[in-house]
Amino acid sequence: MSSGKVTSWAHGEEFVDEALLFSDDGVLARARERGNELGATPVLPGAGALMRVLAAAVQARSAVEIGTGSGVGSLYLLAGMHPDGVLTTIDPEVENQRAARVSFAEAQIRSPRVRTIAGSPRDVVGRLTDHAYDLVSFPAQAPHALDLLEHARRLLRPGGVLVIPHALYHDRVADPTARDARTRSVREVLRAVSASEDLMPALTGSGDGVLAAVLRPARR
Repeated sequence: MSSGKVTSWAHGEEFVDEALLFSDDGVLARARERGNELGATPVLPGAGALMRVLAAAVQARSAVEIGTGSGVGSLYLLAGMHPDGVLTTIDPEVENQRAARVSFAEAQIRSPRVRTIAGSPRDVVGRLTDHAYDLVSFPAQAPHALDLLEHARRLLRPGGVLVIPHALYHDRVADPTARDARTRSVREVLRAVSASEDLMPALTGSGDGVLAAVLRPARR
């Protein structure tokens, strides 16, 4: 990547001052620190800002997030959702959920707005209602990501938005020499979204990459 591209990417990451999103200007910084300590890689500011915009664009009242981590992505989604919107966020690690609840409390998020569920994401989303959600998000490198993609398509209402952060996976996706299993899995997810007739996608370089797609209404 040229130095100009790197500078432009960095400018994009800093374009939205995340310290201004909540009354406590250190909420996201502390949540990010907790995520790094837990090994739950948080979304970068550029990706978070895009997630917030997408949640706002559909005025999301009901959203599902797979991979709570320490709550960084959750906070960005909540910042964009309708003021009465409810986020269901799922993570298999109890420690992650505990850290995220600290983040939500610091951000003064009302408890009815967040439903945290610790458990296997595939099992949990399998019990959620079809076509009941305005937005579904899961990280590109998540285990069983192709299964999660199918669940996301089932959960989204027509016109709802799919958001997949970490879609460029540390710049490995575009590197033909990167052939490890995780990178190949991320590429498979991107190909599946691109090939889907009912999803209208776009892939951006924000953060570690964000793949976004709108679920098209059923054709008559």
